[in-house]
Amino acid sequence: MSVIKHKEQRVGVFIDTSNLYHSAKNLYKRKVNFGAVLKDAVAGRKLVRAVAYVITSEGGEEKNFFDALTKLGIETKTKELQIFSGGAKKGDWDVGLAVDAMKMAPKLDAVVLVAGDGDFVPLVEYLQSTSGVQVEVVSFGKSSSMKLKDQADDFLDLSANPRKYLIY
Repeated sequence: MSVIKHKEQRVGVFIDTSNLYHSAKNLYKRKVNFGAVLKDAVAGRKLVRAVAYVITSEGGEEKNFFDALTKLGIETKTKELQIFSGGAKKGDWDVGLAVDAMKMAPKLDAVVLVAGDGDFVPLVEYLQSTSGVQVEVVSFGKSSSMKLKDQADDFLDLSANPRKYLIY
């Protein structure tokens, strides 16, 4: 992977919050330090927009978390958790994140996708081929799609330094 990062690049960061949360919880039994993740994702460049895609629960106990993201300069887009008649639960923002990244791409030099989900491979391919933006992926390598990592122009493996990216 050959990637160029310079301070004049316009960067958009799109965070699949649920993906990162569950990876950190399952791999390390910890919560994510989103401030450290954002800082290294931006890498000293011009942040145009950072968006975290989040799911709300019935109790609303995540309000403090959403406030903390906002204080970091991360916009939150919320969707309610869907609960189906059989008790199954679903909270998925993949399509919303992809559409936002495609809409923002013309205003950006680099799209940073904070997720390890292989479902985003077609998005990465699309952004690279049609908009010419550099696409970078940030996630825990141990729980990330190999195909997504290979397709990205750059990959930041949060598993390489978990103490930096987790809350202890």
